[in-house]
Amino acid sequence: MGATASHHSRWIMAALALLMAATRFHHEGTAFSLPDASLAVFFLLGWYGGGPLAFAGFFLAACAIDYAAIAHMGVSDYCVTPAYGFLIPTYAALWWAGRRSGRTHVGDALPWGRIALALPLATTVAFVISNGSFFLLSGRLDGADWVAYSLGVLRDYPGYLGAAVVYSGCALALDTLARTLADPEYRWAKSK
Repeated sequence: MGATASHHSRWIMAALALLMAATRFHHEGTAFSLPDASLAVFFLLGWYGGGPLAFAGFFLAACAIDYAAIAHMGVSDYCVTPAYGFLIPTYAALWWAGRRSGRTHVGDALPWGRIALALPLATTVAFVISNGSFFLLSGRLDGADWVAYSLGVLRDYPGYLGAAVVYSGCALALDTLARTLADPEYRWAKSK
């Protein structure tokens, strides 16, 4: 990796960490806060080539943000249960999809079709892992019916998917724009 690519990568990793820190306090957006960008952050971390150590570092950062929010900002600890550990495979699904999509990135072409398939699929897998593990392991839903719970959380799915897609799409579009402005020879796809 050249000096410019390494510098670019550091800026991207810093921007992803800042985005997660700024949005992780609220799962759903309100008039005063943006929705949590963690799903997109892990997809983009994989896309931009963050390896297993970067994944571990970002996961630990997410845990530290959660701790700070609960201990110092009055955020509820409702979701911190034995199921919390299943955030590892939840985020790993997105990170892996980002890595796989990024590895198929050919030359200067941004594979929007692959992203449009991989990101919603990985987000759906993440949704099932996080909600399924919460139902089974949290201890907060004793006696709850799986079907009723599933129908209840399905109403959250569009926002869950939408936040991941919007944040990821905006980030990749901004990156493409920045590269295009920095290098007039940059092309969305090689036509020759």
